[in-house]
Amino acid sequence: MTESNLERWVAALADELELDLGEVDVQALLDVARDAAHSVVRPAAPLTTFLVGYAAGRRAAAGDDIASECGTASGLAASWVAE
Repeated sequence: MTESNLERWVAALADELELDLGEVDVQALLDVARDAAHSVVRPAAPLTTFLVGYAAGRRAAAGDDIASECGTASGLAASWVAE
């Protein structure tokens, strides 16, 4: 996907899901996915971004700041040691 195609995809998906992208940092989510895929295992990328989004949604519903989830997930991925 080209960058413009990715942007169009995100906008179309958000519209279908009835989401406001105002606070969504797409680049931060892509970075988290990269960190999880490279530091843990490739299938960790979509699961990590889902969990980050879920946590952000819960925090937003409680009126809390949602900016830290990506950093938390990237930090954990960077320090992850496979067993």
